[in-house]
Amino acid sequence: MAGDALMDFNKALELYEPVLGFEVHVELNTATKMFSSAPNPANEANHDAAPNTLVAPVDMGLPGALPVVNAEAVVSSIKLGLALGCSIAESSSFARKNYFYPDLGKNYQISQFDEPIAFEGSVQVELSDGTLVDIPIERAHMEEDAGKLTHVGGSTGRIQGADHSLVDYNRAGVPLVEIVTKPIFGAEHQAPELAKAYVATIRDIVLSLGISEARLERGNLRCDANVSLRPRGQEKLGTRTETKNVNSMRSVERAVRYEIQRQAAILAAGGTIIQETRHWHEDTGETSPGRPKSDADDYRYFPEPDLVPVAPSRQQVEELRASLPEAPVARRRRLKTEWGFTDLEFQDVANGGIVAEVEATIAAGASPAAARKWWTGEIARLANAQEREIADMVTPANVAALQALVDAGTLTDKLARQVLEGVIAGEGTPQEVVDARGLAVVSDDGALIAAIDEALASQPDVLAKIRDGKVQAAGAVIGAVMKAMKGQADAARVRELVLERAAQA
Repeated sequence: MAGDALMDFNKALELYEPVLGFEVHVELNTATKMFSSAPNPANEANHDAAPNTLVAPVDMGLPGALPVVNAEAVVSSIKLGLALGCSIAESSSFARKNYFYPDLGKNYQISQFDEPIAFEGSVQVELSDGTLVDIPIERAHMEEDAGKLTHVGGSTGRIQGADHSLVDYNRAGVPLVEIVTKPIFGAEHQAPELAKAYVATIRDIVLSLGISEARLERGNLRCDANVSLRPRGQEKLGTRTETKNVNSMRSVERAVRYEIQRQAAILAAGGTIIQETRHWHEDTGETSPGRPKSDADDYRYFPEPDLVPVAPSRQQVEELRASLPEAPVARRRRLKTEWGFTDLEFQDVANGGIVAEVEATIAAGASPAAARKWWTGEIARLANAQEREIADMVTPANVAALQALVDAGTLTDKLARQVLEGVIAGEGTPQEVVDARGLAVVSDDGALIAAIDEALASQPDVLAKIRDGKVQAAGAVIGAVMKAMKGQADAARVRELVLERAAQA
């Protein structure tokens, strides 16, 4: 992995046209799994379950265990397909996708092959400059997730160099919808940004539908990013690579940029691109080889004999269509007007991928200005410093509660930032952090007056200036008082009291 030659990004785009494709896997938050009655760990209520406790015979691939389709998962899949502008199949069927992997107990995955539930759609994505891009959707099909391997003993957490691996079958059988785009042309220099914006749009859609927790860091939403390059003026598509299971919007953007630069360097040197999967390494910002990419024939698909086709009625489909929320682009434009944001203010929120978080914070009681300030300011700063996804730092409810303490005069902005750090560190709710750290503003005028009198007595020259009408001199006293109170005082109230005490001295 280390030492991949990279071409300058702009130079790569001069020589080659990037062609993109995305496969986004969405874990549905149904109560139970796709083909069994076991609790679904992708549902928030079951997230913290111990390994291998959310399993049923079907998930383990035990002999004689028969799958049963989760009706709720079918409804969620249809909703998602409709939200992607897809046609819904009058009849769709399941197939067996055959391959061996230690966390796939049956040695095959139940998926959909030639008859997906949804097909031929399009979703509109908005870039940071306001450009709208239509992403063509080839299909959205239902399937089950595999289990999870934890590699032990290595330095990277990956199978390379590990001493042994542990298998957790909790995730086996989790209901998935895989969204597959058609090849995407014309992205050019905006290819990395388009990748990020597309994943953000899919996240917005599934959150608005309420069908997934969409927590990227938990794998509720994962993206496989396909990148190929072709020389300018050439019609034939280049060989693609597929960077697997990228689980943050920032990483998708970086992975696409890296692959463009890596492939361009290989092609310019006369080399060839290997059709393969690639692993993304967040720590180094690089991809590394996985396995040669299989074609459909290699999986020996054949119809799943234990499941009948899914055939939703037209009435059901139209009822679900009528229940859809507004599209992400229309929603963002409505929210911008409702919140009274300027184009630049709203773009800061949209570019940060935190529209849903700001909206939820406002719904929890914060003003639009305050919600935007926290998410695009201190929370974004801490997320960058810790190299974490901003949406995973703190809940909107806690941000609104923090602002409520500021509005009530319990906290100053400076103290509120300390409280926020405590909340992010897992010390509890804002009020619990205030209580534990003793960070509330001192509202006792008696304590403030005592500190003020001491500061005035130690600075008689300042007192004289204030009494002579040079009120700006009060700043020295205010600073001394704030230091004495360890920042736990309202500076505006301290100023009022300083002027009062100086006049009385």
